[in-house]
Amino acid sequence: QVQPVESGGGLVQPGGSLRLSCAASGSISRINTMGWYRQAPGKQRELVARLTTGGFTDYRDSVKGRFAIYRDNAKNMVYLQMTNVKPEDTAVYYCNTYPIIKYSWGQGTQVTVSS
Repeated sequence: QVQPVESGGGLVQPGGSLRLSCAASGSISRINTMGWYRQAPGKQRELVARLTTGGFTDYRDSVKGRFAIYRDNAKNMVYLQMTNVKPEDTAVYYCNTYPIIKYSWGQGTQVTVSS
């Protein structure tokens, strides 16, 4: 099954930065919208950010102005630049298509924001 591979997570202090990477196992150039999702313990998975091939971006309110999503279709990569992170950003982060989930969920990458 096609499954993205997420990386770049880790332990970071509040106010710090991280860049998450997602390697798709196939071409994403024809996939209109790619997204980053996250799931915190005891909570449902939620969409954090999405990006279309045309460059349209959308973010959930809690990360606006702090996170940036971008993609490199030639490398089949999607990135999430996280800045000024907060403890409530702690979660496992995943990438996938949007709005219809086309890939099997990968293992994700754990982001822990703590001092």
